[in-house]
Amino acid sequence: MNIYELRRYGTWIILAVAVAMVGLFLLVSNHLVRDLTMQERERMEVWASATREMAKVTTAAMEAESLSDAEPDIEFLLSILTSNHTIPVILADADGNILDQRNFELPEPIDSLAPYDLSPANRRFLEERLASLAESSSVITIDIPGGTTQYVYYEESSLLKRLGYYPYIQLLVMLAFIAVVYYALNSTKRAEQNKVWVGLSKETAHQLGTPISSLMAWMELLQQLGVDLETVAEMNKDVNRLSTIASRFSKIGSRPVMEEADLNTIVAHAATYMATRISARIALTVNTSPSPLPVRMSAPLFEWVMENLIKNAVDAMDGSGSITVTVSSYAHWGIVSVADTGKGIHRKNYKTIFNPGYTTKTRGWGLGLALARRIIDQYHRGHIYVAESEVGKGTTFRIELPLVH
Repeated sequence: MNIYELRRYGTWIILAVAVAMVGLFLLVSNHLVRDLTMQERERMEVWASATREMAKVTTAAMEAESLSDAEPDIEFLLSILTSNHTIPVILADADGNILDQRNFELPEPIDSLAPYDLSPANRRFLEERLASLAESSSVITIDIPGGTTQYVYYEESSLLKRLGYYPYIQLLVMLAFIAVVYYALNSTKRAEQNKVWVGLSKETAHQLGTPISSLMAWMELLQQLGVDLETVAEMNKDVNRLSTIASRFSKIGSRPVMEEADLNTIVAHAATYMATRISARIALTVNTSPSPLPVRMSAPLFEWVMENLIKNAVDAMDGSGSITVTVSSYAHWGIVSVADTGKGIHRKNYKTIFNPGYTTKTRGWGLGLALARRIIDQYHRGHIYVAESEVGKGTTFRIELPLVH
């Protein structure tokens, strides 16, 4: 198992732990809300019982035409009825007439001298709430002696409502925290990778510079010594190739100059160069677009990407097969497809193959596709990805570059 698989599994483990923690918090919060809901129901049942007893005591006292014997009971019941300062409640008769209400935020203030004289706006507000509560389970029936029936309708208190929202707020906070941590880790990783890329590129260009200069001097000396000109010319091609490679590495370490060029021309040039350096048993076919496709690019770097893709395609085949390079366009994008008949790629590795260090070759560094993605994504504002692949049949890489209009 390589480092990228370990990191992928580690990410899934962290996400699983985070989801488990969120689930635990939601479970605890839901239990808390359920317990408080039951407590408020019990309080309302006590309040309804006090209302019923108050009606019985008042009726008995009125029949006896004396309140003196019932005063202690009335004071106790009133203390229960007035102790509710949090739960919104409506007391209504069987015909839906509102007899009392408490703890609602009414549209208009209530006259303290006439608390039961509701204004039209307040009455309309309470009737709407009553109609809504009548369809819920938050109703308690009060059977009063004498055949009278009243109903207590109640809502959750503001505290219970806030607690009901709390688990979801907690969930959003945790998701935001995870997103921030993930973004910070990714940004840090990318910054470190950029420093490594720049350092590696600059150092490689610097190290290649000295032997290339020396080889150029030797080429001139060989000509003066009368070495066969054809031999010197072939050697000079390789020296120029090394110079091109050093130039490419130096461009990776800094922002390259972007110039307008025809995508057909650049792709054809890169494919022609590679055609002379691959096995004769591998057929390399190039299909260009019938019309020019102008794009802004760094030609040396883009040719490097093409050479990497073609070389990888060659390595994916056991010495024989075919590679088809196709240039086309779609909407505002110029498209280059590189299809081979090689061993193919498993779908789970479609993105992993672009990570630095990932390689299936025993002697590979795993930098070619990583460099290609950096060149296309960051410098050319395009996309490079595995369009399709089937194990044992081949792979198609696709590059998309914005066209110049």
